[in-house]
Amino acid sequence: MGKYLIRRLVNYVVLVFIATSMAYLLAASSLNPRSHFQGRNPPVPVTTQDDILNRYNLNDKTPVLDRYGHWLSGVVHGDLGRDYDGGYVGENLSRRMWVSGQLLLIGTILGGLVGVGAGAWAAVRHRKATDVSLTQGAFFILSCPTFVIAILLQVGATRLNNAVGHRLISFSGQFDPAKPGGFFSHIGDRLDHLILPTITLMLVGASYLMLYQRSAMLDVLGSDYVRTARAKGLRRRTALIKHALRTALIPSVTLFTYAFATIFVGATFTEYIFGWHGMGEWFVQTIQGSDTNAVAAITAVVGVLILFASFLQDLVVAILDPRVRVG
Repeated sequence: MGKYLIRRLVNYVVLVFIATSMAYLLAASSLNPRSHFQGRNPPVPVTTQDDILNRYNLNDKTPVLDRYGHWLSGVVHGDLGRDYDGGYVGENLSRRMWVSGQLLLIGTILGGLVGVGAGAWAAVRHRKATDVSLTQGAFFILSCPTFVIAILLQVGATRLNNAVGHRLISFSGQFDPAKPGGFFSHIGDRLDHLILPTITLMLVGASYLMLYQRSAMLDVLGSDYVRTARAKGLRRRTALIKHALRTALIPSVTLFTYAFATIFVGATFTEYIFGWHGMGEWFVQTIQGSDTNAVAAITAVVGVLILFASFLQDLVVAILDPRVRVG
């Protein structure tokens, strides 16, 4: 198992380098930072434009490979470059990831746990009222766009607040800026602002994972080894958890790990609707602003996270399925 994981890790390191390089080259070739100077009155002299763009390694007159070499040398030393506003991309990246992490981590984990549990339970109660209700509910949620679910939750929270006569649930921004103190002084307020976006992400994530887990569990329940375990006198609950669920978890683990890897840029609508200024919002803004360094950094981080998720998936699958423990 150790050699297997080491080989996979080496492959992922190479893929991270290729993905990062391709991200920068694609952004540098397709985006146009010089568009920031268009339409200004009075016009900005070309020499001034070149000086500003050279300062941030964004000048389209410089060959792409030269810009890539300069950017790569900075990345090796921990410098992701500067965005067009003059800020350091690394600092903005850390701040935005912290914001998105607060918003998405809880919702994604809860969505995974609820989805797997609901899917397994629906499969065990196949064609009964529980199975039908969970399946239809999952299809209904998946048929609604994320922003529709978010807006419906906001409307419901607003009516609830009006009914009780005060603001019971908050849903705009990360916290109430009118309240004094730092991060730890108003944890309750931050948790209050997390309720609705967390529910939104949990519902969406749990719905498709529940259907996937239900299908995998149904395939496993009819397997010979599950029937054999029951015939040998193993209790039904033990047979379902130890044999059926463990095997059925393998495809769901793959789906969940890759979904988990995209949490930082996978909830753009949710961030916009609930006023959270995280990675998803920043990614859209950087593309619109032709900010090559920031786009490359975000894309590279997502690539690293996906490849890390793939390595984590290999590790979990190796634990669940002894057949892949080779070498």
